[in-house]
Amino acid sequence: MQPTSPTSTVAAAVPAPAALTTDPAELRAICEEVITRSPFARWMGTRIGDIRPGRVVLQLPVRDDLRQHHGQVHGAVLGYLADTAASWTAATLVGDVVTSEYKINLLAPARGELLEVIGEVVRAGRRQVVSRADVYALDGGRRELVATALATIAVVRPQAKEDAR
Repeated sequence: MQPTSPTSTVAAAVPAPAALTTDPAELRAICEEVITRSPFARWMGTRIGDIRPGRVVLQLPVRDDLRQHHGQVHGAVLGYLADTAASWTAATLVGDVVTSEYKINLLAPARGELLEVIGEVVRAGRRQVVSRADVYALDGGRRELVATALATIAVVRPQAKEDAR
């Protein structure tokens, strides 16, 4: 059975490496490949700001077609960013994942030219990872927290960690 959430579909589109890497350049390359293979992530305009084990920063330029009728970015876009950051940050530690659930608080209208989300692992276990994601709207020199999320991420296929050398 194929996963149904956008994040799950994205994660499943890229073959898992034989061993989980901790190298930020390799993690970036894996996530860039995920974006390349996901029509939705490409359409959204998802960009990787920073990535390392247990932490992911994603960016999304704001376009008019992402706004709702009051002029701010639609809440579904904030949910996409939070879900994606929470799951990708979990994947940096445990391999292939799918989102089991997430809860998001929309804190302020998302206005500006760029959205940035910071995903961090709260706790990683063998079967699930709890991650958080904070979404910020950047407008000129102003940076405002507009949403925060907590997610439970299920491990689909645990990856072997590279041998310590």
